[in-house]
Amino acid sequence: MGPTGRVIGVDMTPDMVSKARRNAATGRFTNVEFRLGEIEHLPVADRTADVIISNCVINLSPDKPAVFREAFRVLKRGGRLAISDVVATAELPQEMKDDLALIAGCIGNAAPIADLEAAMRDAGFVDVRIAPKDASRTFIKDWAPGRSVEDYVQSATIEAVKPRGGCC
Repeated sequence: MGPTGRVIGVDMTPDMVSKARRNAATGRFTNVEFRLGEIEHLPVADRTADVIISNCVINLSPDKPAVFREAFRVLKRGGRLAISDVVATAELPQEMKDDLALIAGCIGNAAPIADLEAAMRDAGFVDVRIAPKDASRTFIKDWAPGRSVEDYVQSATIEAVKPRGGCC
């Protein structure tokens, strides 16, 4: 990023935005700002960002296509999306999808890889890459002991690019 770069952090909870602002002040980071908002409705102007990063947030959204449309809107042409998240590698049993603790624990609302790829491409992204990490099963099983969640979800890196050409 460097001294002339700028970071915009977004969270949907006032407490996390306040905490981030305190941490930035403590660290004397002057090129960061934090905004209250939802990932499906980012409080960021069109074509503002060079890169969007996210860590284990998109799986919590009930409307993942809206998340990717917003990311596309906010990115500049040639901008990149770089995400670490939980993805479904097998169809989740309905009882897991309905379990509020598993939803809050980043498991119950994990989307299948094919659905994520389709949502990203439908939003306009190219060079879509989703790479599940088999090694993540070893720690994911501890998120819900005895539930065999590691048979259904894995951590993955998710990357995509907004094309340089075109209208948006």
